[in-house]
Parts: sequence; structure tokens; C-alpha cells
Amino acid sequence: MKVDLNGKVALITGAGNGIGQAIALAMAANGASIVVNDLPGSEGGTVEQVRALGQRAAFVAADVSRREEVEQLVSKAESEIGPIDILVNNAGINTSGPLRRSIHEYDEAEWRRVLSVDLDGVFYCCRAVTPGMVSRGSGVVINIASVLGLVPMRLQIAYSSAKAAVVNFTRAAALELAPYGIRANVIAPGSILTPATRALFYNPERKALMESLLSHIPLHRPGEPSDIANAALYLASPDSAYVTAAVLTVDGGWTAGFAREW
Repeated sequence: MKVDLNGKVALITGAGNGIGQAIALAMAANGASIVVNDLPGSEGGTVEQVRALGQRAAFVAADVSRREEVEQLVSKAESEIGPIDILVNNAGINTSGPLRRSIHEYDEAEWRRVLSVDLDGVFYCCRAVTPGMVSRGSGVVINIASVLGLVPMRLQIAYSSAKAAVVNFTRAAALELAPYGIRANVIAPGSILTPATRALFYNPERKALMESLLSHIPLHRPGEPSDIANAALYLASPDSAYVTAAVLTVDGGWTAGFAREW
């Protein structure tokens, strides 16, 4: 996919691997300079790959759940690369293993942990980046939610709640930022084949689970990180100049067919 991001600077959180890394490389391949954010020690080679594409890049470690670290992230990003034109809030976590429990047993600390990254982090990053966008009269915000923000699943109440909040947060932000020439949109990925999901769900040794998951996806396959990266490219580019407050679902039809047999 080819769009025009020449001269743009993109800050992408959680870009050390998976979907965030794919978005970073896709935007670099289309002309953008990239600020890669992730936790310390999680750069994942993204900066080197961006530079190999001929674009400027910097890694700035920060925990997006901490306001002070986000403010330092944005300040350092802009001093090293330049004013941020595109913000992609991709960093996110979910509950796993025995902590996946029903609401009457759900751990409060786990609730706080998930919402602090998945919702507070989006707020902190948007609040830190958008003043510069407002002063320049342009900018793009892309928040990565999830299909679970549209259709909840059992035993993931914190994640489902946070991602649903991100959807309406983005729509509210789009209304407030539109007068300043800033667009804000959401991507809601379905089941995407990252290293983590490959190990957890799409392992041939867990064939029954894999087939059960695929049976709920009309296209009968998981998505690739590039599928989300292409959606982000569109929303970041001038090709989507009249698109704001939108939710772009990239899920192989999963949400449309969620209850098709019951």
C-alpha cells in the first residue's frame, strides 16, 4: 500500500514488536520519520529497520501508564525527530492465565493495571501530543482499540471495558479537535497473528482451540499485522482527509458473524 507521508513524524507506542512494529515500518516505507516507543529493553530492532528504509528514527522508552514518563516521551521525541504529526496509540495489555475471572472474582489490582495502560495511556499520550497539533493546525490521532470494545467476551472485563472506552474517547476527541484541523479515528483489530497469539491460540499442538477460534471468523483465518498497518496508513494519509470519529473494524468479519448460529 502506498500513501504520501513524506515529511511527517509519527509517534507509535508499543512499537517494539507485533502490530506497533508493523505500523512503524509501513509508515516509514511511505516516507514518515518514526519515534518508536515501548518499555525499556523492548525496542525490538524497529529503529534499525526503519533506518534501513531510509527514514529517521529514534527509540524513546516510556511506560504510557505514567503521566510524567509520557510527557518526557513527547518532549524527547520532538527534540530528537521533530514535531509529531501522527500519533498512534497502540500500546496495550490484557489479562491472561488464572487472572481471567468473572467480575465477582476479578482482582482490583488487575483491573487498575489494564485500565492504566489501555485507557489512561491513551489519554496521557493524546493530551501530551495534541497541544502541538493544535498550535500547528493539523494532525492525526489513531487509537488502536479492539473488537472486544465492540463485542465483549467473557473473563476479560477490564480489557473489554478499556477498549470500549477508547472508542468513545476517540469520537469525543474527534469532535473537540476537528476545529483545529486534527482528525482522530479508531482501529478495532480482530484476532491478529502476532508472536504472542501464534503461541497462545494458533499453535498446531492446540488444534481444537485454533479451529474453534477460526470457526467464528467468516474469512476463516487470523489477520496479519500488515492488515492493521494498512488501515493505519489509510487513516494517517491525505486519502482519508474527510474521515474523523470513525471506527475501522479489521476483523475478517468476526463481529458481523459473532452470533450467527445462535
